[in-house]
Amino acid sequence: EMSYANLEIEVIRWGEDRKIVQNSTPAAQAQKTQEELDELITAIHEDDREAMKDAYGDILVTLIMGCACADLDLVTCFQGAYNEIKDRKGSLNSYGLWVKEQ
Repeated sequence: EMSYANLEIEVIRWGEDRKIVQNSTPAAQAQKTQEELDELITAIHEDDREAMKDAYGDILVTLIMGCACADLDLVTCFQGAYNEIKDRKGSLNSYGLWVKEQ
């Protein structure tokens, strides 16, 4: 199996070969992400694991393409998000609400 880093490079190359990176926009890729997210929500409601796997993968591709169009690196964005949450204390309760640790 390929590493995430190698897969990301392959996806960017794929997008460049098809002129997505050069000719699309972050907004257009965000719209594609929304379409794939809608497919994911449908797959979850239908408990269709194969469709869920497909949708999660497609969402990741659209996020990589969106970052490439914006000249951003998805891993750097991911690292920034993790740095924001890593020290938060608390947990999700049975009602689905986040409870901060006091």
